[in-house]
Amino acid sequence: MTVVAAYAYANGKRAREVSIARPEDVRIGDKEFVWIGIVDPTDDELDQLKTCFDLHPLALEDAAQDHLRPKLDVYGDELFIVARTARLEEGEIAYGKTAIFVGDRHIITVRTGSLRDHTKLRAHLEESPHLLKYGVDYVLWGILDFVVDCYLPIVESFEEEILDTERRALDAFLSRAEINRIFTIRRELIRFRRIMGPMEDVMSKLGHLELDFLDAEARPYYRDVYDQVQRAASRVDGAREVISSVLEASSLLEQQRQGEITRQLAAWAAILAVPTAIAGIYGMNFDVMPELHWRYGYPFAVSLIVGIGGILFWRFRKAGWL
Repeated sequence: MTVVAAYAYANGKRAREVSIARPEDVRIGDKEFVWIGIVDPTDDELDQLKTCFDLHPLALEDAAQDHLRPKLDVYGDELFIVARTARLEEGEIAYGKTAIFVGDRHIITVRTGSLRDHTKLRAHLEESPHLLKYGVDYVLWGILDFVVDCYLPIVESFEEEILDTERRALDAFLSRAEINRIFTIRRELIRFRRIMGPMEDVMSKLGHLELDFLDAEARPYYRDVYDQVQRAASRVDGAREVISSVLEASSLLEQQRQGEITRQLAAWAAILAVPTAIAGIYGMNFDVMPELHWRYGYPFAVSLIVGIGGILFWRFRKAGWL
């Protein structure tokens, strides 16, 4: 794709459309600023941005990379931010990237691998000209809030799935597929947490950064986004602890069930050992044996087997082994 939106704003309202192909379009007055949105830019478009806004080469190089952790860099009077977007796809998190160039009179977003466009965000901000008139710092807050807003629903979706698995683990054995899913969620949360850590640092720095085009009154808005990231990160840590408890509970229940089976097998083995021992003794082929020719030998042996077996069964049943 290419440039999806490029407008100049004056007094909080959209004034006119601009084009990065014509550098004279982006020459604006003191009370104006430009907001340009680009998706999956080509090298030519990045070169045009560099020509129009004199962007730093290192920032442009970072904007062209697909896999980059959240970061904040200051190049002279230019602010460069990388934020990571996230979405759920078939139970796993797919990541995108939004690179943001912020200057005194311009803000440029370069999206890569992100399916959430900024159309609704732009329309929402344009409905608040009393904020938009203050300039690029409020637009920057809106973009970062839009990116971070999807973090918590993803964590909540994983939490619900983990809790459902926990309930099943207490009722029955977890299947191999369920165990594999638990470890998949755990892996996704670990990766997600790696994104949130640098994102927290970005928002923390932004809340204390002093640049001419960043209004001090906008800092509470940045701190609000920072709080959102912190809440999502805290929920991720909590979800990982629940996963550990589910695995631990499943393991303990498995050991308990195996212990019960082992005790039952041991009890039945002890009971069956009685007839085996008695039958073994009288199965020896000796001519001279006590009670060998006794009239009541067979009923006595059977009664002995049943009596001892019954006593053992009663004792094991009382002990909870059977």
